Amino acid sequence: GSGKSSLLRTLYAELPLLEGEGEIAGFNLRTLRRRDIQQLRRSIGIVFQDCQLLTDRNAFQNLHYVMRATGWRDEVKMRQRIETVLGVEGLQHKAYKMPYELSGGEQQRVAIARALLNSPQLILADEPTGNLDEETASEIMKVFSGIHSSGQASILMVTHNRELTKRFPGRVLVCEAGTVYEQQEEEIDFELM
Repeated sequence: GSGKSSLLRTLYAELPLLEGEGEIAGFNLRTLRRRDIQQLRRSIGIVFQDCQLLTDRNAFQNLHYVMRATGWRDEVKMRQRIETVLGVEGLQHKAYKMPYELSGGEQQRVAIARALLNSPQLILADEPTGNLDEETASEIMKVFSGIHSSGQASILMVTHNRELTKRFPGRVLVCEAGTVYEQQEEEIDFELM
């Protein structure tokens, strides 16, 4: 209830920015036209807590569907890109598995692969470890850490899990009462973003 998910929804233009100023991936959120939202979303990757995989398609088809929807047309390049992002996630051998045949962590890694398809500058991750056990959550955090350290993308992740922010240090922002500020080390009594 502090506004973390609403902030992310504003950043990917699901909610309008009504006050203040905001820019993401070169798009001004105050003046963003409806017809430009799709282009904005092609410039960023989005990972949700519940993965949002299409249940009637295997992992490869889930990624292929997104590529078609975001304007890819060359089937050879599409296949190569899917193989690349599944390889980053260590899922090459799971490409033809249906979502129900994948573990929760594997489903989330397919969702991360989906976010990487268009080589985004930024990945927005809304509670990506929230439905996962501690060990699987750590694996997902290692994936994000690798993506960031390799220079593939910056990651803005919402989490309630303070332990993850300790084990995987980075810049920590706090959402409280509609305000976002950087957490100082001695502050620990707020929901973390």
